[in-house]
Order: sequence, then C-alpha cells, then structure tokens
Amino acid sequence: MASVAVQTLLTPEEYLAFERKSEFKSEYFNGEIIEMPGASNAHNLITVNTINGIYNQVVERGCRVYGSDMRVGTSPVTSYLYPDVTVVCDEPRFEDDVFDTLINPLVLVEVLSPSTESRDRGEKFAYYRRVESVQEYILISQDDVRVEHYLRQGEKWIFEELRELTDVLRVVSIDCELPLRHIYRFVEFSDKASG
Repeated sequence: MASVAVQTLLTPEEYLAFERKSEFKSEYFNGEIIEMPGASNAHNLITVNTINGIYNQVVERGCRVYGSDMRVGTSPVTSYLYPDVTVVCDEPRFEDDVFDTLINPLVLVEVLSPSTESRDRGEKFAYYRRVESVQEYILISQDDVRVEHYLRQGEKWIFEELRELTDVLRVVSIDCELPLRHIYRFVEFSDKASG
C-alpha cells in the first residue's frame, strides 16, 4: 500500500520560528512552506547589477536597497516572501523587534528562474499587490533580454515591457533609471535567446 504525504500547514508564528532557525530560506504562502531554489550565474549577475544600479541613484536620498535575504511580509493574507531586490524609501517598518521582516517595501524586483517564474508572475504578484506601500513590481528574465514593469496607478497597474539592451527602465517611485545594458552586464545568452 502506497503512503500519502500529508501536508502540514503552519501558522505565521510557527513559520517565523522555523525560518529563523533554518539553514535554508523558505517562503510562506498562506500556511504552505515553499523551499527556495539556488540561483544561476545569470540570476546572480542580474540581481547584483540591479541592486548596484538602484543603490547608486537612491542612497543619498535615504532609500535602502535590500538583496534576497530580506523577507517581506504581506497582509491581509499573511505570507512571507523573499524578493530578489527590495527598495524602501520611508523609514523601514518591520513586523517585530527581530527586524528581519519588512512590511513597507516600495519597489520589488524578481529575477525569473524556470522553477519560480509562474509563482513570481502569479501568486507572488497577487500577494505583493495587497501591500499598500508597493508602487512598482519588476520582473527580469535571465534567459533573454526582457524586463516587465508594473506601476501602480491608484487601483490599477500599468504594464510596460522592455526588450532591447538600448532600452531604459524608469522606476518612477524612486526616480531611478536603469539601462538594460547595465542590468544585463556580463550576462551571456545563447544564440537562440539573443535573437
């Protein structure tokens, strides 16, 4: 007789206690824990290039730029997620006095991976849209030159897609411009992907 794995759902408090002791990162989607996969060379380059480009333009204005180890909490449906890049320009607010779960991000960036792309586009974006402070969500492909930019305008999200290395991503809420040639610096594409 085959055994069936039973999924145990955790409360937010149980997840945070587990995550803070864990050697590996996991995201939390409304009770379910999802392990975070490792990142490729291209993913790491794109993430660092993006952090560097944003940081150099906003640091003197008091904005903080975090990498993928800063957990973001969402509400009203409680989830805990690890964006690849997080920007906050107001005083950072945290869920508790451990200061490891940010609750007022302004800009969130995800670098797409084959194992996470559908979740980044769907479930994660749905949770991020519920965070009132979030004004922009950016998805960056690592397989080809493609940046998808979502900008909050009241209750709507305006979409823009950039596909050329000569394009410039304008991150409106932090008054920042990121040339795609800088985002993709040192990233090598296969002949098929580069067109």
